[in-house]
Amino acid sequence: MSQTPVTNQESIGTKPNLVMGMFTHQGLTIAGVLGVGFILMFFRWYKMQIRLSVTHPEDWGHAFVIPLIAGYIAWLNREKIASTKTRVYWPAAVPFATGLFTYVFCVFVVQNHMTSGMAIILTLGSLVLWMVGPAMFRHLVIPIMYLLLMITVSKGYMIALTFPLQLLASQGSWLMLNLIGEPTGWFSVDIDGNTLDIIKSTGERLPMNVAEACSGMRMVIAFYALAVAVALIGSAHWWQRIALILLAGPVAIFMNMVRVTVLGLLMLGDPNLAAGDTHTMIGTILLVPSLLLFLAVVWSLNRIIKPTEGAANE
Repeated sequence: MSQTPVTNQESIGTKPNLVMGMFTHQGLTIAGVLGVGFILMFFRWYKMQIRLSVTHPEDWGHAFVIPLIAGYIAWLNREKIASTKTRVYWPAAVPFATGLFTYVFCVFVVQNHMTSGMAIILTLGSLVLWMVGPAMFRHLVIPIMYLLLMITVSKGYMIALTFPLQLLASQGSWLMLNLIGEPTGWFSVDIDGNTLDIIKSTGERLPMNVAEACSGMRMVIAFYALAVAVALIGSAHWWQRIALILLAGPVAIFMNMVRVTVLGLLMLGDPNLAAGDTHTMIGTILLVPSLLLFLAVVWSLNRIIKPTEGAANE
């Protein structure tokens, strides 16, 4: 009887160490087998996704970082995860089977990479729910859903989304260039659809086509991936998280207008700077001030209401 209080005190004092206790030999073995089996099962999709990310890094290079961020988000909840009891949740077998069927259908029938990727995430989420139960799954559902941001968008959707952004980038850069050129008398700019016609004071005309690569879609996708990560990791209040996600698109679109404007100004000195590898390099460099602007938005939102103790994850 005299040892009972000591035992309770020890259990209270070692509660944070449950994080290490969950990684038993049996648990790691099961997780390893399931992980390897999961990768082998969907190896064809992974191979295609890696190829798309490598061949089009300017559009999908961020896909390599998404799993790392998802893992870090899960790691932040490690103590909650470790202190939650697990149980086998058999109803999850239904969405698991649905995900497998959808993947097979999208690979061998309709051959849709985006939908098959969504099916993989559904299968993964269902498998985790099946193995650990709803109580623990609620701590893992957000990082699992975050993995959706690494999936390559289908070409049809990209075309539908890209063209309006092309027109928006053209109109925005047309306005900015005219605000610079008209007062100085150095140049003027006409617009026809997604084509800008820069007219120098000497009368020379420099046509500039705002193509798909200048639509800003790559910025929008990358910024949303960044916004969700920052919102989940660096913001204390839900209203801040929602605001960051909503602001990601407008910030990316505005900075893309700035990027097209800068390319137009560079054309005045050398028209070749708006084409080829130089165009891509300049666009990549201008991502830095875009990121800084977005981080400034994050900083401002975090200063509006300073987090109080215990406000995190409110």
